[in-house]
Amino acid sequence: MKKYVLEILMFTAYALFAASWVSGAILTPSVQASFGEAGLANATWGSNVITIAKIVGNLAAAMLLVRLGVKRAFTVAVLLIAAGGFGALAGDYIGWLWSRLALGLGGALAIVYFNPVVLHYFAAEERPLINGVNAAAFNTGNLIALLSTGALAAWMGSWQSVVALYGVMVVALAVLWWLSAEDFSLSGAANNGQPEEKYGLRDGIREGFNWWLPLAYCGVLFCYIAVFALFPLIDGFAVASNHLSAVMIAAGMVGTVAGIMITRRYPLRLPVLRYAGLALVIFAALMVLSRNPVIAYTAAALAGFFMFLPMTALVTLPQELPGMTPGRITVTFAMFWSISYGVETVLMYGAGLMADTTGEPAIAAYIAVACSASLFVFSFMLPESGKKPENDVKKEADNAESATA
Repeated sequence: MKKYVLEILMFTAYALFAASWVSGAILTPSVQASFGEAGLANATWGSNVITIAKIVGNLAAAMLLVRLGVKRAFTVAVLLIAAGGFGALAGDYIGWLWSRLALGLGGALAIVYFNPVVLHYFAAEERPLINGVNAAAFNTGNLIALLSTGALAAWMGSWQSVVALYGVMVVALAVLWWLSAEDFSLSGAANNGQPEEKYGLRDGIREGFNWWLPLAYCGVLFCYIAVFALFPLIDGFAVASNHLSAVMIAAGMVGTVAGIMITRRYPLRLPVLRYAGLALVIFAALMVLSRNPVIAYTAAALAGFFMFLPMTALVTLPQELPGMTPGRITVTFAMFWSISYGVETVLMYGAGLMADTTGEPAIAAYIAVACSASLFVFSFMLPESGKKPENDVKKEADNAESATA
């Protein structure tokens, strides 16, 4: 029962992190107006400062986990997310960005800690479902923010009230986590009787897999964040950009469910990543290029579906690699999120800058779509962690034997 309580608390904390981030992005025009700021490139800093914080926070996550243990480390993460609520008290735009920095640091730590908790508490056959649910946490918060931010701001009277509301809710989660959580070994030594393994960031940097995995995901991440951070600031789509974002994200929830089912029933991971990645590029391009509203909506739904369908397989793949422990998986995902967000930040600011320079805001959307091809391209560099069914292996062996006869 404890593992499910912890899972619910982690999921909710990260969903509220996402809602706070996305609501801040949606409220950017109001925030900029409050502080006398303007410009698309300037507007991207509300999201970019969060991604910068995530780069630093992701790398610090493993070290913090070792020093504080899971209970204290995740408590720190949740309190930092809650600190994003102090943006309501900001006296200038720099103060607002500092609150976004704290929010990003908390989110960076929290997402890394999903993996050691899942690896420790859940059996191998349970992990695809839990990984899929966790992969939907950001999307859940994103969708909540898209559907409620405008109404909340109108009802509460200001963007400051919305930001503060999320901060208060997250503080309550921090208290519940502290009362429920416990620490555990990160090496897996207690389970197998082997000496404790010390696996740090230096060890992780030497493994090529820890680089290829984030490079595969970074373009998808950029496209996803662009959907809610850049698209609402761009006119010229066949339908309202906020509607496009909502359809894409809602369909992503369905894609997550499909991804869980596929990962549980189909043992191979790379085909799922590869073909879903290719479909994402095709439908995302159709979404932004079509001038027909029906086609744009349909393409947005399919792009969202294929953006999230491979996420369960992507997160499960590292957990299935030989010799994986809670300590190793923490380093792997610390690097994964740090590198992914590092590349995404550069791409996001570059796209906004190019849009400002050319005077064509839609170019930022085109760049985001093109970069989403990263999953398809870099999937060819990843190892296969799944195993083919014995019948398929036997059939391939028989075919090979027949060919050489």
